Amino acid sequence: MAERPTTLGQLRASGWVSRSVKDEVRQNAVVKIRNGEPLFEGVLGYEDTVLPQLENALLAGHDVIFLGERGQAKTRMIRSLVGLLDEWMPVVAGSEINDDPYHPISAAAKALVAEQGDDTPIDWVHRDARYAEKLATPDTSIADLIGEVDPIKVAEGRYLSDELTLHYGLVPRTNRGIFALNELPDLAERIQVGLLNVLEERDVQIRGYKIRLPLDVMLMASANPEDYTNRGRIITPLKDRFGSQIRTHYPLEVSTEVDIALQEMRPLEAAGVRVSVPRYMAEVVATLSHLARQSPHINQRSGVSVRLTVANMEVLVANAARRALLNGESDIVPRICDLEALASSTMGKVEIESIEEGRDGQIVEHLLKSAVLTVFRDHDLADRARPVLDAFEGSLIVQAGEDVAVADYDQMLGDLPALREVAASLAEGDSSAALASASEFVLEGLHLSKRLNKDAVGGRAQYRGR
Repeated sequence: MAERPTTLGQLRASGWVSRSVKDEVRQNAVVKIRNGEPLFEGVLGYEDTVLPQLENALLAGHDVIFLGERGQAKTRMIRSLVGLLDEWMPVVAGSEINDDPYHPISAAAKALVAEQGDDTPIDWVHRDARYAEKLATPDTSIADLIGEVDPIKVAEGRYLSDELTLHYGLVPRTNRGIFALNELPDLAERIQVGLLNVLEERDVQIRGYKIRLPLDVMLMASANPEDYTNRGRIITPLKDRFGSQIRTHYPLEVSTEVDIALQEMRPLEAAGVRVSVPRYMAEVVATLSHLARQSPHINQRSGVSVRLTVANMEVLVANAARRALLNGESDIVPRICDLEALASSTMGKVEIESIEEGRDGQIVEHLLKSAVLTVFRDHDLADRARPVLDAFEGSLIVQAGEDVAVADYDQMLGDLPALREVAASLAEGDSSAALASASEFVLEGLHLSKRLNKDAVGGRAQYRGR
């Protein structure tokens, strides 16, 4: 900061060139695209669908509205656009609306530049301060977005006609930056009208004042597709002014949803414990969300967010940790018996539609079993587990459940080498906890495939031959 120009004269001598925020974003995006760098970190599953559209919009210099259900990374992508701004930007010192030193637009900045010329002091604003967002709610006012007369400034002796009496809203204060409006259709129609000039003429008018503020703002918005229709939730002239409309979606593949969940979940950290989530258990959790998005018993208008997968993964690990700690174990590996804990986190994030009362739990249980069976079949374990079925031809009974310790599984697998072999091919690592998890998954998969019987009472289960 000490090496940057501090006056307007020094800024001119440095060769700094003023450019619009959209040109700034475009040029920085061009550099990243040319170098093969991702525009956004941590956004998965959009590489071939959403991101090419967004890159086109940025290169075209468009204002953008994202359409998508909840939990589709709309806000994350909007916030990530800050990374395409220059790290530092010069402004007239003391400016409320980030006045360009070469082209000031506020009365205060114009007066300062006219009075001091090349001696006008310059401040530098970091790109993080050039982003603002507002959640559109029915009580949002024009004063919030555009501005209002400040009665305190009037009381100080200024005339109402003096532009210095104005208190700027969020949009002018984000001049030369990115302004985001989340859930746009929830904004009252009379307030939506106030955004028309911002998007097209690039100016604002406040309380009938005869002033013009030619703002330089990139406007981003998000909306739910159900609300963004012809039913009057958004006025047609405003919809027409957005340059690009980009539709987001949930992960198209289970593997992508698994990667997102593992990336976003809060790690369970505690002294003396080691947490490992097998890939097949993570796939069960992700498959549950995918099946819920296809289920007629789930309200699809409200969506089934990826946050459901993340929350379920966290609860799965938490229940496994509780179970392991109660058994005095330090290796935490989720098992099939831990899936019962997902009922609370699932029912809290989806809207279940059922004619009969009290069927919510049954619907979630059915989805969980379907998810386990789907992953079991995807791993093609049925044929490999034929020797395991042969071992159950007699009166063999295998105990499983929360209160069955890893040591008990070790003993059981010693008596069942066929099951150990299949579990070892599935387990990630050779720890006893990993083998216990894999063996329980194989047994449950065989049961759901109608090849083994299962008697379950509480958290304990018995697997036996048919």
